[in-house]
Formats: sequence, structure tokens, C-alpha cells
Amino acid sequence: MLTKDTGLTTISGFDRIGEENAFAVLARATQLAGEGKDIINLGIGQPDFSTPDHIVEAAVKALRDGHHGYTPATGIAPLREAVAADLLKRTGAEVSPERVIIVPGGKVTMFAAILMFGEPGAEILYPDPGFPIYRSMIEFTGAKPVPVPIREENGFAFSADELLGLITDKTRLVIVNSPANPCGGVTPKAEIDKLVAGLARHPHVAIMSDEIYGQMTYDGEEHVSLLTYPEIRDRLILLDGWSKTYAMTGWRLGYSVWPDALYDKVRKLAVNAWSCVNAPTQYAGLAALAGPQDAVHEMVAEFDARRKLVVDGLNAIEGVSCILPKGAFYAFPNIKATGWQAKKLASALLEEAGVALIGGPDFGILGEGYVRVSYANSRENISRALERIEAFLAKGS
Repeated sequence: MLTKDTGLTTISGFDRIGEENAFAVLARATQLAGEGKDIINLGIGQPDFSTPDHIVEAAVKALRDGHHGYTPATGIAPLREAVAADLLKRTGAEVSPERVIIVPGGKVTMFAAILMFGEPGAEILYPDPGFPIYRSMIEFTGAKPVPVPIREENGFAFSADELLGLITDKTRLVIVNSPANPCGGVTPKAEIDKLVAGLARHPHVAIMSDEIYGQMTYDGEEHVSLLTYPEIRDRLILLDGWSKTYAMTGWRLGYSVWPDALYDKVRKLAVNAWSCVNAPTQYAGLAALAGPQDAVHEMVAEFDARRKLVVDGLNAIEGVSCILPKGAFYAFPNIKATGWQAKKLASALLEEAGVALIGGPDFGILGEGYVRVSYANSRENISRALERIEAFLAKGS
């Protein structure tokens, strides 16, 4: 159809695409900082550390060694082999490199999986609150998004019984995320066991497990990969990558593991959509997995210290309560007792107090009454931000 004012063709479906509001908040925070305002950004989910030097040097060396051309659409063989070896080491799951696809960031795996199963008449289950691109892509395909409640009283882990109760004969895909964005919840093994056992009654349902924060758990909490359940491997899609673990968000490098029946379909999608991930970045990813892991352990230890600082500080503010997250680098405080709506509070804190947060509703309907706080910032900045939040709320009351 043609629009009256421009004459441009409106392509069906694109009006259903949402976005990730964290980038809008980042843009506004950057604009305010450019105007000379002191902004503390606890909004964006991005490690404040630099990519470890040996990873950067591997990319530089790759360029100097002449790796300037196309690679296989699925990724260079040494990197796929390194992914398989790393998964075996970390999870105990044996994965063939021939089932690994290297992709330009984690979102690409979401896009491919949801596009594959989403169509009018289909239903796709996703976490709410959850990463906003899940719902955005489901709606784009014309499928019905079915939210799986992620509840504070459950430690922000999903309930297997509740999830299984939402599956119908129209369900085509279930998306799970642990450790979770935005809440920091880690679903315990007993609950995952229950989910996998229940999925046996629904052989028509595929599963996408978003495990991008899998190496960021605390207090001895165990990350349980769905790869370790052979009974669902023939319908499991794993999403993981380098962005969070190795502070490589801007490199745009991720990977996925696919069942035999779907692998070649995704390879063809890669050929049509992105050709391949740029070669030097793949060599950087290889260095990350094969090289020393000291920087990873140091970053996680620092996130742990910040986690405790954030939660203690939030719980000291009148009207705010926050449970201790078990994974990722987010806290999801309950702000209902302040009397503020979440998005209005987040906006006011940015504009008036110079603190960037994300309102809970940007992650789903059940996010109202919460805000997301990223503690991927320095302890000094976190402490300053907490002081500003406390002063702002005290003044408002």
C-alpha cells in the first residue's frame, strides 16, 4: 500500500517491529553528557572493561597476516572447533563443530530462530520481563507472543510448571534465558530438570536457550546449560557469544548451536543475510577462547563486588527494595512503594538527577514497578548514582 504523504511503499510487518529502549536511553544520556551534564550510566548492558589485550592483538595480527576476505558463512573451522571445545570444558556437553554457526552478535540467533518458527497462527513463548527483542521479533513474524511470567517471589527464575502450562498445540518455540536479562535471575537445576521432563509431552515444540550470561553467576550458583540434556538436543537452539564474557560488545561476535535438521537452513540464511562474520573478529574470538581466562575471572569478581554494593545501596533507599541477583550484571529493584511509575521515574532520574536507568516496562508488561540497574560501571560511579537516586526520591517525597 502507498502512504499518502510520501508515496513510499509500506512493507507489511515492519510497523510491528519494536526496539531496545536501552539504546534510546544511551543516546539521550550521551546527548546530555555532550551538553556538559554529569551523567552516570547504569542503563546500558555493556561491560565497562576494555577487551583483553591478547584478544585485540589477535585481530590486529589477523589483519596484518592478510585475513581480509570472506570466510565460510558458518565461520572459520578453528573457531567452531574452539567453541565446541569450550562448551565441552564448561558444560560437559559434546558438540560437533559442524553444528556451530558463528554469527555477528547474539541477536542474529534470536532473529533466525524466531523467523524460522514464527508465522501467523503460531505461538512463541518468551520471558516477561525479558530481553525486548524477543517480543519484537515474534510480533514481526506475525506469530502470537505468549509471555512467561518471571516473578520476583521466585527469585526472578522461571517456573517450569507455569511455562509448561502455557504450551498449546499452536506453540512452536519456547525461549528461555538463564542467567537472565533484565532481572539477574538464575533458574536452578531442579526447575530446568522439570522443564525438560515436561517438554517430553510436547515434541512439536523447539527451544531456544539464551545463555549469553552463562559465565556470570555468583554465590556458588550453578549455570545449567540446556545442552546437557540429550533428550532435547534434536530441537534445541543454543545462543551464546563473546560480548558480555570478554567485554566485546562492539565486535559483534556470537555463536549458536543448532540441531541437525535446522543447521543447513540457518547456513542458507547466513549466505543470504550477512555472508559471514568479518575475518579478523573471528580470530579475536579464537584468541578469547583459547587464551588465558584470567581477565574473565577478574571481571566477574569485580561484578560480584559491584552487585553487593548496588543491592545494599538500593535497599537503604526508602521505598526501594531489591533482591540479590544470582547472575548477569543487572539488579531489578522494586520501586512500587515510591509511588512512581517505572518509566517516569527512569526518565526523571536521567533528566533531573543525571542517572540513566531503564524502566521495567521496556522489558515487558510485568516490568511495571521495577527498574533495571546495570552494575557494569565503576564502584565509584555506582556509589555516586545511589546517592543521587536517594536524594531525588527524598526530595520528591
